[in-house]
Amino acid sequence: MNIVCIAWGSLLWKPQPLKLASGWHPGGPRLPLEYTRQSDNSPELALVLCEGARLMPTYWAYLATQDLDTARAMLGTREKIAADRPDYIGSIPPVDGARVDARVQAWLEEKGIDAAVWTALPPKFDGVSGRVPSSDEVVAWLSSRSGEQREAAEDYIRRTPAHIDTRYRRAIASTLGWRSLREAHVTQRT
Repeated sequence: MNIVCIAWGSLLWKPQPLKLASGWHPGGPRLPLEYTRQSDNSPELALVLCEGARLMPTYWAYLATQDLDTARAMLGTREKIAADRPDYIGSIPPVDGARVDARVQAWLEEKGIDAAVWTALPPKFDGVSGRVPSSDEVVAWLSSRSGEQREAAEDYIRRTPAHIDTRYRRAIASTLGWRSLREAHVTQRT
């Protein structure tokens, strides 16, 4: 079974401990993405699936496993997803309540790829899972960061490939001046 990981955020520049069998390829399924998740373990405002957001380009890479459970475990470890939240890892074929996305299914069929995994964390803001903040709330929260926290939050936004051009990203760039790094690119195989 050939298995790919679909990515759009920090997996692109720091995939470890995810074991890739290829570099990242553009042309993944277009998915609704936005900067709407305050991270539990870092000062980043993560780019996550957010229904109602504009469809954005994604990347994909083959994983160095042919076992779907192993692929899900690798992604879960990388994303620090608790074992009791299998729904936070999307997969096709679905496993343990994993979310199925028709856009990913159609893309897999078009590419002739057997399976995929992706991060399916929901939006989260002010400690409320599922809460989608407004763009003003996002800009205000990022503006309130200082020191190393602000640097880390800015680095995450700026490293995301420029063509992932969300509405909130435009508001962040307009207000805070955080534009994509010229050298922002995706990783090679690890």
